[in-house]
Formats: sequence, structure tokens, C-alpha cells
Amino acid sequence: MVIPEKSNQIAYRKAKGRAGGRPPGFDADLYRDRNVVERAFNRLKGWRGIATRYDKHARNYRAGVVVACIALFWIRDPSDRP
Repeated sequence: MVIPEKSNQIAYRKAKGRAGGRPPGFDADLYRDRNVVERAFNRLKGWRGIATRYDKHARNYRAGVVVACIALFWIRDPSDRP
């Protein structure tokens, strides 16, 4: 399970015993990885051409994604550095 469950939901399931369904579970490492991926997608959406997807051909859209990834993640912004 990646997204943590609500505490009242966990308590309700435990109170039902065996009929409560699947046991509650949460993997913090998996959640951290998911957060990194979601933040990367949100940074990519900052690029208008990628967020709107108005390109006529898939190859043009893919090229835009590649250029944006290079600009955002490979060539680091000086303000991001410690």
C-alpha cells in the first residue's frame, strides 16, 4: 500500500476481526518514491507545451518532453543547489 489509510478506517477494520478485509499496510519507502515521481511530473507540467499537449505528432511531443527533462533535471538550476 502506498497511500496511508485513515486511522478511523484502520480501527474499524480491526474491530471487525476476520471479516475486516485486507490488513492495513503502509510502505514509507514506496511512498517516498511515489512522491518524487509526482513532483517530477508537476515540474514537467510547468512547461506549457507539455501540459497542453497541442502537438500534432507524438514525436514532437516526445521531443518536447525530452528537452524539458534535460532542462529541468540534467542541467540543474543554480538556485536548487545547496
